[in-house]
Amino acid sequence: MGAITTNVEVESSVPAQTIYKGFLLDMDNIIPKILPQAIKRVEIISGDGGIGTIKQITLGEVSQFTIVKQRIDEIDREGLKYSYSIIEGDLLMGIIESIASKFTVVPTEGGCIVKNTAVYTPIGDAVIPEENVKEATEQSGMVFKQIEAYLLANPAAY
Repeated sequence: MGAITTNVEVESSVPAQTIYKGFLLDMDNIIPKILPQAIKRVEIISGDGGIGTIKQITLGEVSQFTIVKQRIDEIDREGLKYSYSIIEGDLLMGIIESIASKFTVVPTEGGCIVKNTAVYTPIGDAVIPEENVKEATEQSGMVFKQIEAYLLANPAAY
């Protein structure tokens, strides 16, 4: 079957720089604070927070999964781009080699558009269930909306 790619675009009334800093650069701090049931904690296990850094993410009780390891692949502050890959963990279900997520924040007059492309790469000929991809996309959208609400309520924070 091969890799599965999803493309999602979300409009936001939050300024592009605020979304980039709060949603992408500081998600490791914001999500455990506002959604501890989704992510309990994020720990850097190697690297300095830049490209190549490996993080271990302990998921919360709303997830059927427990731990994932994520690698930062791109940080482009000027271009408002950020990419990471999930490279280990039970979330990969033994059939997914990696999940690469690339975000681009595009400024607009009233805020911004957040574009996300996610690529689910299977191990060999494994078939990734479409319903799992759909569920992951929906959950990511809900997390984004919660972070957006936090940023709107705390504009001075970023």
